[in-house]
Amino acid sequence: MPANFIQDLIDEHARTGRFGGRVVTRFPPEPNGYLHIGHAKSICLNFGLAAANGGACNLRFDDTNPTTEELEYVRAIEEDVRWLGFDWGERLYYASNYFEQMYQYAVALIRKGKAYVCDLSAEEIGEYRGSFTVPGRDSPWRNRGVEENLELFARMRAGEFPDGAKTLRAKIDMASPNLNLRDPVMYRILHARHHRTADAWCIYPMYDWAHGLEDSIERVTHSICTLEFENHRPLYDWFLDELGVHHPQQIEFARLNLSYTLMSKRKLLELVRRGVVAGWDDPRMPTISGLRRRGYTPEAIREFCARIGVAKADSVVDVAQLEHAIREDLNRRAARVMAVLRPLRVVIENYPEDRSEELEAINNPEDPSAGVRRVPFSRVLYVEREDFREDPPKQFFRLAPGREVRLRYAYFVRCVGVTKDPHSGEVTELRCTYDPATRGGDAPDQRRVKATLHWVSAAHALRGEVRLYDSLFTRADPEEVDAGRDFLDDVNPRSVEVLRDCRLEPSLAAASPGSRFQFERLGYFCVDADSRLGAPVFNRTVTLRDTWAKIERRQVGR
Repeated sequence: MPANFIQDLIDEHARTGRFGGRVVTRFPPEPNGYLHIGHAKSICLNFGLAAANGGACNLRFDDTNPTTEELEYVRAIEEDVRWLGFDWGERLYYASNYFEQMYQYAVALIRKGKAYVCDLSAEEIGEYRGSFTVPGRDSPWRNRGVEENLELFARMRAGEFPDGAKTLRAKIDMASPNLNLRDPVMYRILHARHHRTADAWCIYPMYDWAHGLEDSIERVTHSICTLEFENHRPLYDWFLDELGVHHPQQIEFARLNLSYTLMSKRKLLELVRRGVVAGWDDPRMPTISGLRRRGYTPEAIREFCARIGVAKADSVVDVAQLEHAIREDLNRRAARVMAVLRPLRVVIENYPEDRSEELEAINNPEDPSAGVRRVPFSRVLYVEREDFREDPPKQFFRLAPGREVRLRYAYFVRCVGVTKDPHSGEVTELRCTYDPATRGGDAPDQRRVKATLHWVSAAHALRGEVRLYDSLFTRADPEEVDAGRDFLDDVNPRSVEVLRDCRLEPSLAAASPGSRFQFERLGYFCVDADSRLGAPVFNRTVTLRDTWAKIERRQVGR
């Protein structure tokens, strides 16, 4: 685990003997949505710190709000954590395991005169709390007697009151400069069926009350949270100190903010519910399941999380860093294949009509052990439509009338003619000749060409669908919404382009969902779960660095 300020604190605790040398962390997701790349940072941090210090990390579901939580989310979270490469062993816990114990702790605070039942509504509690410049006011019910509070709290548990009629609040300090200490709510009434406890409870603990108790019960030593909980730490400490129970150290770090990426589960859920995306695992989503479906590897995500490090101050990480991590990883592991996404027919006039041959192609130049494969070659081929220009601009070195290029692993070919649609004027076919002496892609006379193109044999090509994904948002910070605008206003209308008539080399016919490839010159692609035998569907994971695309953008002033 790379050095960071949290590790430094753990080292200090080891030197001073705090926690007896133990290190126990936890990853505590609320099962109200799928995990995203921001959670991946927390997962890597918590499990990584535990492993680096000979400790353990708990997976704990903070299932305290039955109105938003589902078993589907629990299963998805478990799958995502495992896929990232982490194992909690026997240390799987739920907040709901501790509902009875939390209730008894609340009773203990009531008996100490440190908690009371309040009849104010949620809106009234907000009004009474005051502001950063105005102190709060005591609730009219703040001075209820202990016995009355105990009786009312028991009746709340028994279901005698409707939702919102009463709350249990801690009695701390309504004039505190920290608004979190102004008699925070500990329990609310919620008549809702829980996915684990069914109808056993109708009062549910608030996060600030439950969080520290869960850590304490599980004997967690280092409770690692994101920065928004820094102002909640005094409350975390107050509850545990008042109860006199095991007291972990809460530590805050900066959450992951990624450019062009939304990190709010509530807003991600809205994208799903409104049909803006196809689901939580849509490859445009920053969810771990979406990244997995898009073709990201757990190794690349872990490496990304390690590189961005752990900081105390919020910042925004360029999404290009995440893309760089997956490029590096797939460059080492992905098999190379040839695919033509926007096919343009090429006829090699001097190649025999009844002939075909197999040429040797390298599977991965970064991995010699990957070996070679055979790719078929014939008279009629497909190349990328964008690899031909009838009137080529400066620095465009691909096919053009009279120009010679290299076909990858094959021959030099020269364009000698162009066929166009008589109505639209669109180029429909190229007529070329080849030099048989250049088999394998090299000329015996050492003549040089400036471009090498990928291709597929028309007679052997596999038809497939390819989905080209781009950023889901047009704004670098989709969380920042101007007055009168909604975050949905910044959804990129061109975040996906579906190409349904692509031509792929025949070796891809047996590719299984989840398999990753580099389409030479085009990028890295992953077989989607929608694929069927003989009808593959590929998702573009990430592009390659495209020098010509950058040149072209400069030329047209983009």
